[in-house]
Amino acid sequence: MPITNSSVNNTVQPLYDERIRAQSVLQKLLLRPDFGALAGVILVFAIFAMLANDSGMFAADGILNWTTVSAQLAVLAIGACLLMIAGEFDLSIGSMIGFAGMVIAIPALYWGWPVWASIFLAFITSLALGALIGYTVVRTGLPSFIVSLAFLFILRGLTIALSILFTNKTIVSGVSEVAQDDWLAPLFGGEFGSDFFIWLSKHDLLATYADGSPLVSGIPMIVLWCLLLAAFATWILLYSPYGNWIFATGGDEKAAKNVGVPTAKVKILLFMFTAFCATLYASCQVLEYGSAAADRGVLKEFEAIIAVVIGGTLLTGGYGSVLGALCGALIFGVVQIGLFFSGINSDWFRVFLGSMLLAAVLFNNFIRQRISQHS
Repeated sequence: MPITNSSVNNTVQPLYDERIRAQSVLQKLLLRPDFGALAGVILVFAIFAMLANDSGMFAADGILNWTTVSAQLAVLAIGACLLMIAGEFDLSIGSMIGFAGMVIAIPALYWGWPVWASIFLAFITSLALGALIGYTVVRTGLPSFIVSLAFLFILRGLTIALSILFTNKTIVSGVSEVAQDDWLAPLFGGEFGSDFFIWLSKHDLLATYADGSPLVSGIPMIVLWCLLLAAFATWILLYSPYGNWIFATGGDEKAAKNVGVPTAKVKILLFMFTAFCATLYASCQVLEYGSAAADRGVLKEFEAIIAVVIGGTLLTGGYGSVLGALCGALIFGVVQIGLFFSGINSDWFRVFLGSMLLAAVLFNNFIRQRISQHS
């Protein structure tokens, strides 16, 4: 006869297990890595809705401004997010942007290459460098912070030296002219949805200039790339075996190795992915603005890491989400553009970033303690 908690009737009731802790909705939300970032997004929007609502920040062109800035950072943050979940850092992202931009511009303008070939060369070179950084980390056992910091200086130095060697200047302009008839250039420097915005303006649903052209002519390709990259990274992280390998590598590398996870391969591929994201960012910038500069991407590696940490990814690895990284980048973009529309001195922007980073680290530490209590 089965043992039950009922001694009054014959109804079989399950025994109470004291190991199972009932969780409230708030407790479940707190265990999500992106909860803090989502709350931060709501708070930031609420603040600037009060401070800058009448300045045009939430008009069509204002929305496009902070969306584009957020998407640019999000492209870098997505790559940094996966790598940080695996327990590593890549501080060479910013230098990779400047390097890849020059690799696109110099062959196209000075060697007579078609733009599409220069773009392919930039991606191939960057992926090779990403593999080299990853291989150096896993082969030597040195902290990725140190290895990637070394490549930060190496790549920045190479960018300046090579640009002066081949062009005698550090800013190379004129890419737009040689890219006009290129078949691949519009995928990075063009816009999509132009017909839709023209339709909106014709039906008085979108503001126009004096000549009747829509105030917003289209959505930059960087925004589309950001969405595609986020969908791909989310699928990898949550719905593929490789995502389990990433979490396992960052959570406990030794245990992951013992169960057959190829941790070295995971890390090398993720360093290649961050290099890919940096080159994608550089390609969109070069073809949108028509120029490359040796100092492009300065401090972008730290901005990407800040966005990822704000998004809930632990600095120790093994925990995080792509959605959180997107929210962190969105907070970054809204605040940067919102300060301008609010008339607040932009010097306060770095103060805000540092404060948000500290608050995010403290909040993530609190979440990690709660995870430990529930494990």
